[in-house]
Formats: sequence, C-alpha cells, structure tokens
Amino acid sequence: MNPLDRLAAPILPPPPDFWPPAPGWWLLAALLLAALALLWQQRRRLQAWWQRRYPAAAPVVTLDPQRQAALDELQRLPRPYDGAPAGPWLQALNALLKRLCRAHYPDSHSHTLSGRAWLAFLDNRCPAAGLTRWMILVEGTYRADCRLDDKAISGLQQSVETWIRKHA
Repeated sequence: MNPLDRLAAPILPPPPDFWPPAPGWWLLAALLLAALALLWQQRRRLQAWWQRRYPAAAPVVTLDPQRQAALDELQRLPRPYDGAPAGPWLQALNALLKRLCRAHYPDSHSHTLSGRAWLAFLDNRCPAAGLTRWMILVEGTYRADCRLDDKAISGLQQSVETWIRKHA
C-alpha cells in the first residue's frame, strides 16, 4: 500500500460568509441610498436641466393641403414695404381668407360678410390670431392712399398666418 493513502484528507478553510458584510460595505450602502433619495428629491430640477441641455425636436405638424397652399400663397404675396400702397395687399389677404372660409365653412355664408362682422367672424373661428384689432384689413382697401409701416405689415402677416394654421 502506498504511504500517501494513509494521510488524512486536507483541511480546507470554510467558504467565506457573505453576510453580514464588513462595516465598509454598510457605509457604501448607506451612501448609495442617500444618493438615490437625493436624486429622487431633485428629479424635477434634473428633468428641466436635461430638457434645456437636450431639447426635444419640435413635433412635426402636418397641415391639410388646403391650409398649406394658403400659407404658401400668403408667403408669395408681395408685402407693401417702404411706403408702397397697401390696398392691393390687403385685398389679396381678404380674398385669401374668404376663399378659405368658403371652403371650410360653406354653410356660414362668410364670403358675404364685410367690415366688423367679417373680422368678428374670423376672430370667432380663431381668437388666438386677434384679427379684430386689425380693422385696417377691411378699411384699408377702401382708402385712397393706404400705407402701413413695417411693424404693422409684419404683425398683420403673422396674425393671418396664425389664423390659417389654427382656425377651427
């Protein structure tokens, strides 16, 4: 018989215990919980920071073809800058708005309206555009020599564009 067979089995150390962890691990767990609680408390501020840093792309709003064609026509209309007569431009704006109203509101007979009633009708359909403050839209076509400053032209153009985009 081999003398090595008579030896006793080797004594192995016990497997390491995973519980309870060493004091340093308790400290790490407490710090991790504190950091998570702080992040949870500051989540709104972090969301605002994230949105400022990485702004989301604006949602693409697709307009129906009729509105898009009206917006394209509005952009093509020559604006009466530098003291040019504004009457033809105002007539073109009114004609564009009346064509849209005739197509979108056929039973309202809006194409027969004029003056304050016409502006009230437009403002009823889209108050955000605020077209009632642009009385020049209906009066300017009847003035012999109607001229607008650049600020008024831009404001009226913006209001008409808003009305085309958002009217009910």
